[in-house]
Amino acid sequence: MNLTFDIMEEMFMLCNKKQVLSATAFIYFLCFIFRFMEYFLLRTDETFWGEAFIHKLTGIAILFIAVKHYDFRFAEIGFAQNKILYRLLEGSALGLFVFVPAYLVEVMIAIMQGEFENLEIYVSAYSVNGTIGKQTGYLFFVICIVGNIINVIMEEGIFRGLFQKILEKEYSFAATSIIASGLFGLWHIMAPIRSYYDGTMSCKGFAANAILLVATSSLVGFKFALMTKLTHSLYMAMGHHFINNAIVNILHVVSSTGIDKFMVVRISIAQAASFVIILVWYMIARHKQQQAD
Repeated sequence: MNLTFDIMEEMFMLCNKKQVLSATAFIYFLCFIFRFMEYFLLRTDETFWGEAFIHKLTGIAILFIAVKHYDFRFAEIGFAQNKILYRLLEGSALGLFVFVPAYLVEVMIAIMQGEFENLEIYVSAYSVNGTIGKQTGYLFFVICIVGNIINVIMEEGIFRGLFQKILEKEYSFAATSIIASGLFGLWHIMAPIRSYYDGTMSCKGFAANAILLVATSSLVGFKFALMTKLTHSLYMAMGHHFINNAIVNILHVVSSTGIDKFMVVRISIAQAASFVIILVWYMIARHKQQQAD
């Protein structure tokens, strides 16, 4: 393991610290390779674990190496030492605030169609043959929570922390956020690629899912960037990111014709509402700053 980290650090040395785009692309490509290997070779998310977490742990290791290589402090990339719990709760509260009406709309749609049965709390699980239904054991809830914690640390640390810090050496906040958010969107294309490769998704289905995932994930990433800018830390975005993932994995709408049939509606409402809230907050804060200057 130490040898692997040493090799990674030597590879970082090949990237000129001043060439921010090439450095960002290199780190992203390195993380993406491990993501590809896990999705196509290890397929951890199709096992007992139900979560692709190995490449996220590797990503956290890459984050540590990059921070050391660029002589950053973790506080500089968003892991501030103050208001940690407050910011985490702030982001989580926003997530719950927008998902409550989103779930209500989904339930109302199912009721209007005469299909609604109930809400259920369980963790989705998978096998090599596909979904194996629901898991209600405590261990699966722990795996889900720990997996989501690893996920938000890695993704927020890399995309909103490290990339923003590297890119801001040459570009404005708006430009760095667009670049990092675009990469975050492309990060989520792996699932439809694998589904198409496995033959479980048509070409048209792949194209539609890929475009939808990349576009929505990019917008969500931009929202997280605004949160980070407003709070001067990653913790609000981490709390909100955690709720976004965990609530979808755990709370399900059951209807007579399927489970989470209108999940896309629920997620769209929640993400759109939270994006508008954060964008308005950012615009107000920026206006106040401009008046102060």
